[in-house]
Amino acid sequence: MADRRQRELRRASDGRLPSRGKVLCASSFLAKRPELLQRLDDEGYEVVFNESGRTLDEAGLGALLPGVVATVAGTEPYNERILAAAPDLRIVARLGVGFDQIDVAAATRYGVAVAMAFGTNHEAVADHTFALMAALASSLTSYDRRVRDGSWGSLAHGSLHGTTVGIVGLGRIGRAVAKRCQGFAMRVLAHDPLIDATILGHLGCTQVGLDELLAQADFVSLHAPLLPATRHLIDAAALSRMKSSAYLINTARGPLVDEAALVAALEAGEIAGAGLDVFESEPLPAGSRLRALESVVLSPHAAGMSEGAVRAMTDRCIDSILAHLDGRPLEPSLILNPEAAGV
Repeated sequence: MADRRQRELRRASDGRLPSRGKVLCASSFLAKRPELLQRLDDEGYEVVFNESGRTLDEAGLGALLPGVVATVAGTEPYNERILAAAPDLRIVARLGVGFDQIDVAAATRYGVAVAMAFGTNHEAVADHTFALMAALASSLTSYDRRVRDGSWGSLAHGSLHGTTVGIVGLGRIGRAVAKRCQGFAMRVLAHDPLIDATILGHLGCTQVGLDELLAQADFVSLHAPLLPATRHLIDAAALSRMKSSAYLINTARGPLVDEAALVAALEAGEIAGAGLDVFESEPLPAGSRLRALESVVLSPHAAGMSEGAVRAMTDRCIDSILAHLDGRPLEPSLILNPEAAGV
């Protein structure tokens, strides 16, 4: 991004005001990729970055919001207190598809539009989900550690071909995972009470109850939204229903899983392992017992952050911000509260 003073001089020579307002890029990831926000700068907005290197908590977000008219949001909290203290804020554009950290009802009351980046990162998340399954099945990370430590020799490990995967939630991501499973001749069970039978048939999935899915699956892959009804969906009781040879995969939301119960099940050998991209507390606390478990493959909530997905999500957010601030209609399918967005 060009030097700020040079930009202001250029705007002045064009007859434009130095800034049309502040846009906060709250996602710390994009602080390393300012060029992706260049369009906002070109349109006359001052882009403010979260340079903390971590997800903003309520205090950190509140400190950056004065004068901000729009945010490119990560997973920081937009609750009643935050929204009440941000009178200039007109739109929250979420860099992703989950909105459990946004109080949409409060946003509507304060006239703040909430826009999502639906349809931009589901293929990347599905790729990452499959990578976690493959790494666990092949003992890939164990092999890597052994070779680095000077050891040699193979371990007995499994495979993906011909196994059974249970997919909990058949939205865009769950469906993309199901399609990948077909290429490995995997049997696909699904649990999604809202899914249409035609879609199940097209994907080659068999709809079953959650208990049956847990009992039969070699891999249980979570792709459900975080709602009051799905918090700790996978608890001690659910884990006890899984096969001792089964793996749990979570690339959705951390609180879908009771993490303490998962650690206990892993330490007791009640399930074979887990592939986790999301956690109940992020970043993963230094003292988390998950860090010490060799049966677990961990990643830092990065499943949807492929280069292509990041560009697509960022562009989708910028499109929504510029349209809303310019008084142009927003894409209805991307807006959670059309009454606040004027859709």
